[in-house]
Amino acid sequence: METLESAIKAEAVRLGFAACGMARADAAPKTAARLAAWLAEGCHGDMLWMEGRAEQRGTPKGLWPEVRSVIMLGMSYAPAADPLRLEGEGDIGRISAYAQGQDYHDIVKKLLKQLARWLVERAGGELKVFVDTAPVMEKPLAEAAGIGWQGKHSNLVSQSEGSWLFLGAIYTTLDLVPDTSGRDRCGSCSACQQACPTDAFPAPYRVDARRCISYLTIEHKGPIPVEFRAALGNRIYGCDDCLAVCPWNKFARAASANLAFAPRAELVAPALADLLSLDDAAFRQIFAGSPIKRIGRDRMVRNAALAAGNSGDPALLERLVILIDDPDPAVRDAALWAAARLAPERFSYDVDAVVISG
Repeated sequence: METLESAIKAEAVRLGFAACGMARADAAPKTAARLAAWLAEGCHGDMLWMEGRAEQRGTPKGLWPEVRSVIMLGMSYAPAADPLRLEGEGDIGRISAYAQGQDYHDIVKKLLKQLARWLVERAGGELKVFVDTAPVMEKPLAEAAGIGWQGKHSNLVSQSEGSWLFLGAIYTTLDLVPDTSGRDRCGSCSACQQACPTDAFPAPYRVDARRCISYLTIEHKGPIPVEFRAALGNRIYGCDDCLAVCPWNKFARAASANLAFAPRAELVAPALADLLSLDDAAFRQIFAGSPIKRIGRDRMVRNAALAAGNSGDPALLERLVILIDDPDPAVRDAALWAAARLAPERFSYDVDAVVISG
């Protein structure tokens, strides 16, 4: 006889989810304390929204007291090509695999709502759906629901999908039979820790966002600290290094990834020269429908300028010189730093007093 839980999983698969599991609303009791300790250490950097709603984030009942069960779902975005293949290609920018296709917030939430409607029609109850933007700790809940475990890089790892899962959550007032919690299978492997270009892991299973390239290129506003700029290489949006080296990715099935996440040609290997020339209108046009759009033109051009400084390509100098007079101070700062790297005989950079010489 089919159970409600098995029916939910079958419907999730029909809709395109690669993973589905259930957990009790109180199934991750250590989350709140771990979050509080992480915030107290300042590891969240500029992400003040994480501390602003920490009580709601720490437990599902903190956000919605009536919740009794959590349905966690994962949708694959496993890349067909090696995300590290463009390392060292100085004249192009590297964009994280998850951001090369359509915005996952829109895709996953639409399908979550379809599953939610189906569930209400089938079993009743009240529910809420979440994809990344609400105060929900998706990764520990996903581990509690048995669809994977939090690896040493702090992201979820799945035995079948590797590190390439977008997570969504359905909170419900239904009492669902929980799945067995995921078991840590990292063992003695430290590949993700060793791969990090900026030493963002103070210890396994802990990440200091202030040192993380994904945080620095996406969340951080203003100038990126000088100590991390060379390590950015040609990364202009996010970083896949710690995910890409995970041995469990050998089981990830690129063919099962949602087609909406297939890379757009213009985002696979964008030319730095083109990115350095972006104005607001061009930025909005190129990145429409992409999660990249939320960082805005200034942060993208800032990132591209730093990548240009790491490129060793003097052909980019002319565009950098123009950006030294950009209205945005972080862009100006990045452009001058990059110009000084490419043409030290003409430009100098002082982190405390930015000057131009020669």
